[in-house]
Amino acid sequence: MKCAPLVALLLSLVTVCTANAAALSPTPATATSLNKIAEAYVKLVLALGQHDPDYVDAYYGPPEWKQQLQGKKPLDSLALEANRLRDQFAKISNPADEMERLRLAYLTRQLSAFEARVRILKGERLKFDEESQALYDAVAPRFLETHFQEILAKLESKLPGEGTLLQRYENWRRAFVIPKDKLDTVFQLAIKACRERTLAHIKLPPNENFTVEYVTNKPWGGYNWYKGNYRSVIQVNTDLPVYIDRAIDLAAHEGYPGHHVYNALLEKNLVRDRGWVEFSIYPLFSPQSLIAEGTANFGREVVFTKPERLEFARTVLFPAAGIDPSRAEEFYAVQSRSAAARNSNRRNAGMSLSSYWRRRGFRAIYARMTPPHATVSQQKTSCSHRKAA
Repeated sequence: MKCAPLVALLLSLVTVCTANAAALSPTPATATSLNKIAEAYVKLVLALGQHDPDYVDAYYGPPEWKQQLQGKKPLDSLALEANRLRDQFAKISNPADEMERLRLAYLTRQLSAFEARVRILKGERLKFDEESQALYDAVAPRFLETHFQEILAKLESKLPGEGTLLQRYENWRRAFVIPKDKLDTVFQLAIKACRERTLAHIKLPPNENFTVEYVTNKPWGGYNWYKGNYRSVIQVNTDLPVYIDRAIDLAAHEGYPGHHVYNALLEKNLVRDRGWVEFSIYPLFSPQSLIAEGTANFGREVVFTKPERLEFARTVLFPAAGIDPSRAEEFYAVQSRSAAARNSNRRNAGMSLSSYWRRRGFRAIYARMTPPHATVSQQKTSCSHRKAA
């Protein structure tokens, strides 16, 4: 993937702050100007959220800033305010402190994405790559059709029989669905293991925890709603069949060391320790999402190597779900190939990012879930899962 230095930038912010949280240097004079700009930026993002209910994914800054919103500001007015902020950025001399330089670069990229989102809401149409670059500061890699054909050919040998490859695959994987009455048991086992393994790498903030809810009628497979104060709500969509590999996927991606940990570290190291209020808000259509989704996906590799994951699934998760553990190796061999095949090139479809995400839900892209069933159950259950510090 072609991506600007923002990826390394934001990762550096979290990593450097985690390593040096106890030895913060005095706030440089430049930070005073950045703090004022950051406050204005947060209020702009909140205002744009009045136009686009999907835009503000999380906010745990001063509640009065949200309460002060009075109706919708015209999009043209928001664009003018963003332009004034950009002028203020230009007047700031390059900070001597490395962290402040990273902060300035981050705010600049986030503001650019804000301006692009305003233009899109005003009706501007962008091609897939153009929209990706404007909102996420990155462009997806290109693959020839032969790339996917080679993957499908390898799957053919794994799934012999009659019918199309898709039909054979769907019939085959029905044996690996977690029964709904065992879903929470399996998920809690995965969460516990992922948290234990995360703690071997990362010191978590005190009293962090999240609640797990099982929901229906959603366009995604799983979602993390960060609430601030080191707390999240993680929702799992039970309209979709939840396959056994999704237990670790969801636990690691949405929880440990994924979205929950990522957001908790931002709150602890940047918002609380440094007073960088811009990190108290998460605009979904911004470069921050690239980092958030990328780190959450990579979280699976952090907590489990492939052999470790296979062994944990075979000895713990498969038995808990009532699935034949002798088929674990077969299951993961096929899934490793089918995952690559499902990660198709959306650019070739000529579909804009916004239209695709509104149809499927932003994180459904990364969850690689099949479309919801036509019949949607309206039942909703929830359970609370609290971790000890």
